Amino acid sequence: MEKVTEVELPQAPSILAVDDTPGNLKLLFGLLKERGYRVRPVPSGALALQAATAEPPDLILLDIGMPEMDGFEVCARLKADPRTKDVPVIFLSAHTDTAEKVKAFAVGGVDYVTKPFQFAEVDSRVATHLELRRQKRELQQSYDKLAELEKSRDSLVHMIVHDLRSPLAAMCAFLEVLENETRDVLSVENHGDLEEAVAAAKKMACMVNTILDVSKLEAGKLVPARSECNVVALAAEVVGSLGSLAGDRVVTVAHEQAAVTAQVDRDLVSRVIQNLLANALKFTPARGSVRITVVQGADVVRVEVADGGPGIAPADREKIFEKFGQVSASGEERQYSSTGLGLAFCKLAVEAHGGRLGVDSEEGEGSTFWFTLPPGEPHGQ
Repeated sequence: MEKVTEVELPQAPSILAVDDTPGNLKLLFGLLKERGYRVRPVPSGALALQAATAEPPDLILLDIGMPEMDGFEVCARLKADPRTKDVPVIFLSAHTDTAEKVKAFAVGGVDYVTKPFQFAEVDSRVATHLELRRQKRELQQSYDKLAELEKSRDSLVHMIVHDLRSPLAAMCAFLEVLENETRDVLSVENHGDLEEAVAAAKKMACMVNTILDVSKLEAGKLVPARSECNVVALAAEVVGSLGSLAGDRVVTVAHEQAAVTAQVDRDLVSRVIQNLLANALKFTPARGSVRITVVQGADVVRVEVADGGPGIAPADREKIFEKFGQVSASGEERQYSSTGLGLAFCKLAVEAHGGRLGVDSEEGEGSTFWFTLPPGEPHGQ
């Protein structure tokens, strides 16, 4: 038996023609129908709103000078309704003064044709705006599909990473036990290899936690546990914890006040400073200097981490804050983030506090990463 496949043909574009003059409406209906459009003629603004919301058209031709409800009000109401806000509106009017045209565009119109009109002009503008609407729909569909794919990817990554956390924690624990118990048994070289294995396992565990935290921050599920925090003391504490990374580089914490307080999640802000300082040390050459500055402003606390590195090209200053966004440092092989997540985490963590994070940089002259935080109570209160 022969199988027949039904093919659904695309419908012709739908146009809503609105005019209180029967002659104009009849003319538009006939000419547009000859062009193959599906045309719905309506004689008033109120009926136009009912027709548009019941079945949103692909385009609306709208007369301005109508009794009871003029075209401006009709268009404003259409744009305020989620069902019809994206439908393009072409105004038809006998008015030629600039003020009327400006008002037409201000309420949401996409075009303006003066009466008496030449149908060739109307036909051309209708075709243009229908094509733009088609392209906009396709673009939106592509965006929605990409967003869905990204969501699926993030869900898969989150699931895999979440499952990795427990075995990684066990690996770290067992390696540390092994390191302690074999300290006097293994050779210096073998014990050094074991130390590197422990460090690598801890680094992987840190990466896993960062991925999970970035996902939580993006989803708004990681809410900062705010409390009063002395940011100067916190910065000094971070410097002390990363002393082994500094080597022969000099790290200083500059401040005008010994206590600069902010209402923040201490752990999150500590990790932000750690990330920025670790990156600064990574790109600052031997015997160079890194400076952390904490400033109490009128309405924000500002923290700056300045390095002596190669600087960042202008085109890369936004990319480095993206997830998995890595760029070469002034043509070198080194990258600003080893995981592609450190700076993304910093940005999300700072924004979760209502602050901002950015970078000021000149190629060859180093970079200054900065972020702002909401201030705490004035000192002494």
